[in-house]
Amino acid sequence: MITRTRTLRACLGVVAIGLATLTGCSTTSDTTNATSQSGLTTVKLQLQWFKQGQFAGYLAAVDQGFYKEQGLDVRILDGGTDIVPQTVLAQGQADYAIAWVPKALASREAGAGITDVAQVYRRSGTKQVAFKSANITGPAGLKGKKVGNWGYGNEFELFAGMTKAGLDPAKDVTLVQQQFDMNAFLSHDIDAAQAMSYNEYAQLLEVKNPATGKLYTADDFTTIDWNDQGVAMLQDAIWANTAKLKDSAYQDRTVKFIAASLKGWAFCRDHVDKCRDITVAAGSTLGASHQQWQINEVNKLIWPAPGGVGTIDKDAWDRTVGIAEQTKNQEGHTVLTKAPDADAYTNEYVTKALDLLKTQGVDVTGTGFQAQAVTLAEGGK
Repeated sequence: MITRTRTLRACLGVVAIGLATLTGCSTTSDTTNATSQSGLTTVKLQLQWFKQGQFAGYLAAVDQGFYKEQGLDVRILDGGTDIVPQTVLAQGQADYAIAWVPKALASREAGAGITDVAQVYRRSGTKQVAFKSANITGPAGLKGKKVGNWGYGNEFELFAGMTKAGLDPAKDVTLVQQQFDMNAFLSHDIDAAQAMSYNEYAQLLEVKNPATGKLYTADDFTTIDWNDQGVAMLQDAIWANTAKLKDSAYQDRTVKFIAASLKGWAFCRDHVDKCRDITVAAGSTLGASHQQWQINEVNKLIWPAPGGVGTIDKDAWDRTVGIAEQTKNQEGHTVLTKAPDADAYTNEYVTKALDLLKTQGVDVTGTGFQAQAVTLAEGGK
């Protein structure tokens, strides 16, 4: 049995994607930065979910002392079922947050004062997975099929991909509300299921194929990668409080925080096994092989980074915004009703952070990056 590993909400569960209806979301900045006993400035980072390989770079930056090098004592806050990172940030309960761009922009349109200051993931990790026997090799192959999606703002790449392939999502497929696991897919109640390359897809490869008694392999499935289809949307980014960015001390702290975080990701690029151990030790409920898979797959979403890790690519940003404005989900809603203003993102702080890392000799592009070959164990152990 695969347990639920991801639940995505917005503003403590009160948001209508596309309608930009947001309640209970204060944009006040009441977080104060105390000095810890060690003389470091205390900083709170809000994650999207519980500690796992998806966030290994930040965990490594704590473990390896990269934040301390910058004078920061970083406290990493777990996400959860009803925790929305961009809302926690906007309400002043954290100094920085990790969030997907489309959902963060929906909150921003509704009044959350947040700015993308470093785009860590350059590529989307979302896939649509099918058993090879279903003969679904691209979006057009979804016609007439039972197509699962999580909703909660995760469906727009799927809908954009089907529309681009000439399908009407409202008529040409049977849409199924997918739970946050792969059970319905494994039971063949869904023909094509939504999965993250670093999480749910790995879960499939950790399950025994009842026909063979051995673990499923990639050869048992076909996948649609939205990066290949030209409809990928930006995902994990570091968000800062827009109002606080007017303060010079917060600006300086933002540069230092980004630099240490990106150094953590460079470390996990070069030391996957060590970051696996760091992640497991941080309290992840997922097993060691699953964490190693996660970190390896996340590295593929980050590296290589020709313009420098964390730099926000305008073309990728504009594509994400365009899909968020134009693509409708099954309720007829779009993520955004209008394009975000100029304060929605900036490369100012990540550029300074990269300059700082270069003086330390850190490889910020990962030009020679090579992914590992990871062997998964049953149940991800």
